[in-house]
Amino acid sequence: MVAISELAGVVLDTDGVITSTASVHAAAWKHTFDIFLAEWGERVGKRYPPFDVYEDYPRHVDGRSREDGIRAFLASRGIALPEEPPAEDPETPTVTSLGRRKNDDFLQRLSEDGAAVIHPTIEMIHRLRRAGTTVAAVSASRNCASVLRAAGVGDLVDVRVDGVDADRLGLAGKPAPDLFLEAARRMGLGPHDCAVVEDARSGVQAGRRGGFALVVGLDRSGQSEDLYRDGADVVVEDLTELERDPARGGPA
Repeated sequence: MVAISELAGVVLDTDGVITSTASVHAAAWKHTFDIFLAEWGERVGKRYPPFDVYEDYPRHVDGRSREDGIRAFLASRGIALPEEPPAEDPETPTVTSLGRRKNDDFLQRLSEDGAAVIHPTIEMIHRLRRAGTTVAAVSASRNCASVLRAAGVGDLVDVRVDGVDADRLGLAGKPAPDLFLEAARRMGLGPHDCAVVEDARSGVQAGRRGGFALVVGLDRSGQSEDLYRDGADVVVEDLTELERDPARGGPA
């Protein structure tokens, strides 16, 4: 297995790899979905299980675009909402309105609490850049620039590809590899020249589908076996493990 230091470029997911804001996203999703499920339950006369940050967030939302995450989670509860309100019932909740609720909640939390960095990742980025490796940050979120800026690391990466770019360029969300491939293109590299580092299962799947030379799964929630099944070449809890044992691979 190729070592990450041997590659010309490294593409890092943002939330959960560079910053610890995955938990902020999860909290915003839970607040948004739990309010919606209670309101929708009253409307249709049914009780729905609340959003579970440990089960529903990684399974349905993490790594996906905002709208795709909403559709996937609601489908798990047997709910389908229109994209926009129908003319005959303008008060109907929609995918768009839920997305706005979640985004407002997330930005409020970000403004109040800021964004913390994941220090082993930041240390590794500094070492990679000193060695001449090009570094990209990727996120399905449209708030990627705000998150990196709030964490004080906006100037640390050479390339950023996020949800704003996905909308503008028509890039499919994870598990499609479009975001990662666009990051490699902007770095002037092919996927065979780059590593992908992801904590989301959908992101690991995207890295594998994109044909990247090395796919690193960052295990934040005891999902090591799932990340290997999804295509990770190596799974670590801390990126310093790669430097201690660069030849580390998957389970025997």
